[in-house]
Amino acid sequence: MASEPVYRRILLKLSGEILLGDQTYGIEPKLVQRIATEIREVKELGVQIAIVVGGGNFFRGVKGQAMGLGRASADYMGMLATLMNGLALQDVFETQGLYTRLISALEVRQVAEPFIRRRAVRHLEKGRVVIFSAGTGNPFFTTDTAASLRAVEIGADVLLKATKVDGVYDKDPALFPDAVKYQELTYMDVLERQLRVMDATAVSLCMDNKLPVKVFSIKEYGNLKRVVLGESIGTQVRD
Repeated sequence: MASEPVYRRILLKLSGEILLGDQTYGIEPKLVQRIATEIREVKELGVQIAIVVGGGNFFRGVKGQAMGLGRASADYMGMLATLMNGLALQDVFETQGLYTRLISALEVRQVAEPFIRRRAVRHLEKGRVVIFSAGTGNPFFTTDTAASLRAVEIGADVLLKATKVDGVYDKDPALFPDAVKYQELTYMDVLERQLRVMDATAVSLCMDNKLPVKVFSIKEYGNLKRVVLGESIGTQVRD
């Protein structure tokens, strides 16, 4: 493993489900504190860090549809859930001495800055951790697509997708003991095999902009730093 980071600027995608920990709803405080510690350790390496956070621990648009809500309304509710997570992350990060800016794709100036690309990049250059919430601000798009979009917009070197699983498998390793883990995949592999890395729009956006994606487990302490230092863990998706 290298002693210097292999990435200058990263975008970390955190799903709302990650923040659940062992709970069934809400946020596990100790888990968020541990993630904050890992973010600080990476930040101390001189890496610029942006985060896109999901909202599935509070509300998912697909569940709203199942309740009979219209897709657009359900998606907006999901965006507000990501804002709740962003506020929680910001508060915990700042208790650990991380200067943080929460940016929302929906206009809620009382709690977050509106998204302005140049301002977000300037925050990163000044050493602040930038948390992007409310997805793209539009219904019908996932937070994975928002992560791909923001990563491209800020010129990130890589999109790091933190999950509960240590990479991408040919089938669900929790259900199939013979599941095979992929070390490397191309964007077309993901699309053609319909692997559940990210939705097709997100993968296509990364492919069009040659943005590499690294899928790894955030459950093990230190994995984020290992990825940033170039250790071969997780699954790499690229050309």
